[in-house]
Amino acid sequence: MTDQNPFAQMMKMGQDWARQMNPALESFTPKGFEQLWPTMPKEMMEAFMGRTLNPEGLDAKTRLLMTLTGLTILGAQAESQIRLTVRHAREAGATKQEIAETIAQAGVFGGVPAMTKAMELATDAMGEDTGKDTAR
Repeated sequence: MTDQNPFAQMMKMGQDWARQMNPALESFTPKGFEQLWPTMPKEMMEAFMGRTLNPEGLDAKTRLLMTLTGLTILGAQAESQIRLTVRHAREAGATKQEIAETIAQAGVFGGVPAMTKAMELATDAMGEDTGKDTAR
C-alpha cells in the first residue's frame, strides 16, 4: 500500500506515458500552440459562424463576444482560448472597448478574479494586435 494520493499517481502515470510517447511534450506550452492556429480572416469567420448561412442569425463578432463571456465566467482558465477568441473577435470587427465591456459584464457572473485574469489575457492578445489601430 502506498501513502501517495491516487490522483497524484494517476497524473504521474499520464505524464510518464506522454513523456515516453513524445519527449517534446516535456517543453510544450499552450501559448506556443497558439502560434499554430492563425487568426481567420473576417470573411471566413462570417461564412462559418456568422450570417452567411443564417442571414437572420448572429454575426461572427457577436458570437465571439459571447464565447469570450463564457470563457471568462468559467474562470478564465482557458488562457490560449481566451487569447485566440480575442484575436478572432478583433478580426471580426470588435473594438477594444467592446472586448473590455464584454469581460467586465462577465465579471458580474464569474467574479472579479476571473474578470481580472481574462482582462490580462485580452490585453496581452490585443498588445500583439499591431496591425490594427489602437482606438479600434
